[in-house]
Amino acid sequence: MALLIVVPARYGSTRLPGKPLREIAGVPMLLRTARNAQDAADALEQAEVVVATDDARIEAFCAEHALPCVMTSADLATGSDRALAAANALDPDTARIDRIVNLQGDAPFTPAGHIIRVARELGRDGADAATAYVQLDWDALDALREHKQTAPFSGTTLIEDADGFAVWFSKAVIPAIRKEEAHRAEPLSPVKRHIGLYGYRRDVLARFAALPESRYERLEGLEQLRLLEAGYRMACARVERPRISLGGIDTQADIDLAERLIAEHGDPFSGGPHRG
Repeated sequence: MALLIVVPARYGSTRLPGKPLREIAGVPMLLRTARNAQDAADALEQAEVVVATDDARIEAFCAEHALPCVMTSADLATGSDRALAAANALDPDTARIDRIVNLQGDAPFTPAGHIIRVARELGRDGADAATAYVQLDWDALDALREHKQTAPFSGTTLIEDADGFAVWFSKAVIPAIRKEEAHRAEPLSPVKRHIGLYGYRRDVLARFAALPESRYERLEGLEQLRLLEAGYRMACARVERPRISLGGIDTQADIDLAERLIAEHGDPFSGGPHRG
């Protein structure tokens, strides 16, 4: 059975129209993301990549750059829904694809290594799904707390059990730390910042997509809580902070920041600038 890495890519965006095709330092965002996905697939056994879109312009771009692509409905609400639709389109009889990794098309700085780690955690005994996190040092934790003073719903943290399965996710900083000064003797804080990269068993993703919005999902605005509230187990993969640490690209300001970081730290894209 095979793993499918799906890159959902919607053309429509209120804040950044045509977002997947916008260039960052001369390279279209979608090309960056898809290249990382393909590098991960090359390192895994029986893995393939597909871009899932609802727009002919993205379909044409994928054809131009030899990126596998499948058209999905414009009515799908989330990237998870689009990832499942892509698997159903490619393998309607569920005979070949049994695991799915959802790598959002606006996450061009997610390294291949993070995708590989999530895919491998998905193969653990008892894992219904998998995700990733970075354990914060104290400076990074202080920066997150400061950021939340003005953007309280930006940045998600998680706690996991002794076996590495998620206990909870929150937009609050968890866990709270009593007697923090004593803990600061350690190089890393106990706070784990979630990276929005998910893997699912295909049957679990199908059941997840059919579930109604759960209570805490609605309160926190975190769809992964629907899985936990339904009793599914999500394995957690610890990964290292990448050279350029950015989440999703949502605005022109995010692109500008990415280009400043590339100028400062170098470009992780291995294929060079896009030449058209």
